[in-house]
Amino acid sequence: MEGRPVTDFLDEKRKEIDSRLRELGPLVDEFHRLEKAAAALAGVGNGSARSSSRPSSGRRRKAGSAPRGRPRGSGKRALQAQELVAASPGITIPELADAMGIQANYLYRVMPTLQGEGKIRKEGKGWHPA
Repeated sequence: MEGRPVTDFLDEKRKEIDSRLRELGPLVDEFHRLEKAAAALAGVGNGSARSSSRPSSGRRRKAGSAPRGRPRGSGKRALQAQELVAASPGITIPELADAMGIQANYLYRVMPTLQGEGKIRKEGKGWHPA
């Protein structure tokens, strides 16, 4: 038996899977956004939420205290973006977003941070390893 029919079958199945992934991607994104919104709204307005002991306005850090959370651009997505830049020099933010399955607006914040840290550099619209 010649190998051609098997490769045709595999190509067809790959195309079907890719098509279905493109179809389902936005639904998965919406699911995650709704899940986060539901978690954020849990307990709000149903009388079970306790009032905060912190003041509602004028919150400031004490002098010398570190900011909360992790530094911008230090997460897994930033590392993933950096790896994609290394693998595909000249890649643009929309291409990165598509490859990562995320919204581009996140990358418009993170990429300049990575650039400022000397991890990547920008040439025109594309990003390159430093």
